[in-house]
Amino acid sequence: IRAKALLENKGIDYQEYCIDGDQEAKAKMSQRANGRTSVPQIFINGQHIGGCDDLYALEANQELEQLLQGSAI
Repeated sequence: IRAKALLENKGIDYQEYCIDGDQEAKAKMSQRANGRTSVPQIFINGQHIGGCDDLYALEANQELEQLLQGSAI
């Protein structure tokens, strides 16, 4: 919920996938997220960012905007 709130407050469109009860989707997410199984797992421009705390850390370090614009950090 916190990750969605941050994205919505910044006016960022996002795609949310509900994987509850879908073991195949959970396995795919874990594979793409370097073995992490907690939700949410956040991807920006195809790059795995991490979870909610990681997203907020990027925002605090003023790196989120660069990622959203497709720039390398």
